[in-house]
Amino acid sequence: MTDLPPSGTPHDGAAVPPIAQPHPPFPVVRLLYSVLFGVIAYVVLHLIFAVALIQFIVLAINGKVNDELKRFSAGLVQYMWELLAFITFVRDDQPFPMGPFPKH
Repeated sequence: MTDLPPSGTPHDGAAVPPIAQPHPPFPVVRLLYSVLFGVIAYVVLHLIFAVALIQFIVLAINGKVNDELKRFSAGLVQYMWELLAFITFVRDDQPFPMGPFPKH
């Protein structure tokens, strides 16, 4: 049995290399889901703009916003946040259609 000096290096003065920790495998499935949710987010963004335009038209005609469109818009914005949060690793819960549709 060989004795190491108190510094933890072998007798010849060479440092012991640290043990490399293996990193987890690349999340291919999450990447595929992120691409899918990115396409959905692209569609949802355009839908949000369309609902906003409709809301402006309703406001111009009636003088007030439509409450049903307002609630629908709030749900779309929440859904867009969930999509972007999953894509950017802010949250791990998958958004609709893999998870529940956001309630607002």
